[in-house]
Amino acid sequence: MTLDATARRANVKDSIKKWAVDNIETTTRPVTFDKWLSAPNIAGGVAHKWVSLKLGPIQRDYLGEIKLDIYCCVRNDPEGFKLAQLTDNVMAQLSDTDRTDGMKRIVFYQSAVAIADWVIKGALIVQDVKESGDLEAADATKYAILSCRLRTAMKI
Repeated sequence: MTLDATARRANVKDSIKKWAVDNIETTTRPVTFDKWLSAPNIAGGVAHKWVSLKLGPIQRDYLGEIKLDIYCCVRNDPEGFKLAQLTDNVMAQLSDTDRTDGMKRIVFYQSAVAIADWVIKGALIVQDVKESGDLEAADATKYAILSCRLRTAMKI
């Protein structure tokens, strides 16, 4: 017996990756996955501003709960202003002011080898986001963590 597409971790992860690449990533703001504070290499060298996503635990249930930590990271930011701007930009992608509930819907796909073959299965709803304070690593990377709780219907 296999898991239903709505309860597969691979589909959750692929859907979040697609959303991040489509909505957060820019040439000056690359997105990485599971690298946390490690600066990604880009065409011009090492990035000075980036976003890293870490998928946490998933509670598979009829109304599933998914934890997602988004690390907003910057270097060469003595007063933390670039960090504040980056965090605000990412936070804007986690809310939807056009909806009465303000909750962002991330398209939830059943992924496949070819993106053209992906099938929409529903939505991952950003129910709430908790923002850390400004943090600093030993290498002077400043960062803030947006801890998200996503909910979705799952067939278990």
